Amino acid sequence: MSLVELIGQADERGLAASGLACLDRCVPLLGGDDEILRPLWAGLSDDAGAAEWGERLEQVRGKLGGDGEFGADDGEPGLAGSGSGDSHGSGEDEAVLLARRMLAAAPVERSAAGVRAWADACSVAALQIHRLLDPLKDAGDSVDARREGRTEGMSPLVAAELRRQITVLELLAGHGPAGLRPALEVSTEGRRVLRAVVSRRSRRRG
Repeated sequence: MSLVELIGQADERGLAASGLACLDRCVPLLGGDDEILRPLWAGLSDDAGAAEWGERLEQVRGKLGGDGEFGADDGEPGLAGSGSGDSHGSGEDEAVLLARRMLAAAPVERSAAGVRAWADACSVAALQIHRLLDPLKDAGDSVDARREGRTEGMSPLVAAELRRQITVLELLAGHGPAGLRPALEVSTEGRRVLRAVVSRRSRRRG
């Protein structure tokens, strides 16, 4: 089953976990520590956490400086630049912008409709971020093709991110709340990989 199909079939908890996991893996671009999103993860374990989602989200935005909204031309997170992979300015600058958009677009109310749109956009954004930062070129025309199952010629960083997105959704679909812990472990692994990539790029610039 393709990533697009998995997102289409996911329930509210799975969608929230999918979007949150994408954002969690990109936290190194926002200057956050590894625990910054833990309160949001904890709130996914039961229905009561849905009521506290908005408050916890605003606390995270305050810490990461991501409480701004999209401008009129910003569009949905992750859609800008997702076609050709060309960037305006450096790839890392665009990657940071996409990560900030993911955070800014997170819905304050954790409704199924709101988190579905967010999870889908975060999926695109996270794949595009990994495409921008991958030292090897991804041969696909767009990340949308990857999400639909066309995986020929994927670069390693993009392939790993696609696999993690699929795994998170499968864990939540198959195990419900019990899938949250392994989903978090998958996301933690991806965050460490991206942090290492960002660190290597920083050393090369220095």
